[in-house]
Amino acid sequence: MEHSEKKALMEQYATKKGDTGSPEVQVAILTSRIESLKNHLEIHKQDNHSRRGIVMMVAKRRKLLDYLKRKDEARYVDLIGKLDLRK
Repeated sequence: MEHSEKKALMEQYATKKGDTGSPEVQVAILTSRIESLKNHLEIHKQDNHSRRGIVMMVAKRRKLLDYLKRKDEARYVDLIGKLDLRK
């Protein structure tokens, strides 16, 4: 992921100006990285190191989403709608 892509995601999902660490921003960045790795794994099916990385990222995203749902369910519902995630 390039710096410009990451910066665009931060601006799009930020809860306030200069926000880089909110769960929304973290989940958006992880989702982008997961999508790019998913494309990589379609081509390189035997790449088990990357497969492990994607599993870890999905678990981290799930934990962040669970946290957000516990703290503020409205923000959670809005985020999964924007990112088109299941659940």
